[in-house]
Amino acid sequence: MGAFEPIGIRAAGPLRAIGVVLLLAMMVGTFGAQRNTSTPWPVWFGVVLSGLATVPVLVSMPAPTALIGSGAVTALYFAAGYADGPVFLAIPAVAFVVALTSTRRSWDWTGVAVAAGVAGLVSRGPLHHADGHMLWQCIGLAALAVAAWAIAASVNARRLALTERNHSLAAEERIRMAMELHDGVGHGLALIAMQAGAALYVFDRDPAAARASLTAIRDTSRESLEQLRSELDRFAGSERAPRRPSPGLADLDELVARVRSGGLDVRLELAPGPAVPLPVEHAAYAVVQESLTNVLRHAAASYADVSVQRDGNDLVVVVKDDGRVAVNSEIRSGHGISGMRSRVAVLGGRLAADRHTAGFEVRAVIPVGE
Repeated sequence: MGAFEPIGIRAAGPLRAIGVVLLLAMMVGTFGAQRNTSTPWPVWFGVVLSGLATVPVLVSMPAPTALIGSGAVTALYFAAGYADGPVFLAIPAVAFVVALTSTRRSWDWTGVAVAAGVAGLVSRGPLHHADGHMLWQCIGLAALAVAAWAIAASVNARRLALTERNHSLAAEERIRMAMELHDGVGHGLALIAMQAGAALYVFDRDPAAARASLTAIRDTSRESLEQLRSELDRFAGSERAPRRPSPGLADLDELVARVRSGGLDVRLELAPGPAVPLPVEHAAYAVVQESLTNVLRHAAASYADVSVQRDGNDLVVVVKDDGRVAVNSEIRSGHGISGMRSRVAVLGGRLAADRHTAGFEVRAVIPVGE
């Protein structure tokens, strides 16, 4: 059946205080209920039994041990002939704490504890000639235990679901931030590397061109650092770091101009047709940006063609280059292509990336609706 988590009110403060008060009330109430009892056992022993039946509320122990122990001690209390009292609340209280603190099912062990308590009630009659409403007492004990377990299990399930949801949201945010950093900062670093290479190439014979490349490196590095700082501030929960607006189709000209400044000939054909939803615009921009980044880093290409066209209810984004380097495992397994594919898939689209006759091609088809 596997290991069970220890249970008990382990937190300091109000919860532990409630547990201590419950234990004291159980023992004091049991002492007061023994005035007219006819049991041959001493009163103090009944008080101890009632306390032991409630101890699992405070002491961490495996859930089966807590419930079976409480049920067995409660049964012994009744079988010894002690009078009715607050001991009826022992099993429901333990069942409540078990269901509230355990991540595994505990209804079966709650049933065992109730069965033990009912057996003790049933045995009290013939053993001590006790009169009373035994049937209703058994029903009441079972009803209290089941109700306590059901309420706590419901609260625990909602708490676990909320925790899981928060973890899922945090994971999604981390993935989003990783993609943003990869797209923005990674693209900037690729441009910086290309501009640095160009500057070194013309440093001696064309100082003006080298100066232009160094200026581009400065501007790109500032932009990348600003984006990195913004994302880190957001990751740290800083309120002074509003999310930067995601770029769209209107920003493609600026993107292409930056890549051209690095020495790559980029030809842009932009005809998106009627208004395109913003999420589609953002995804299309990300596909173009990442594709051009891969061209700069891996393709050794002399040019890249970028096409963004409307085809019926789809926006088709194609980035094609004449790269001469074979597609390696870094491109296939890296964050770039998988990130593009994820962005497009979320919108119900599809993305293909592979070599063509003259180089490498990325093609994304994204639905834009009616």
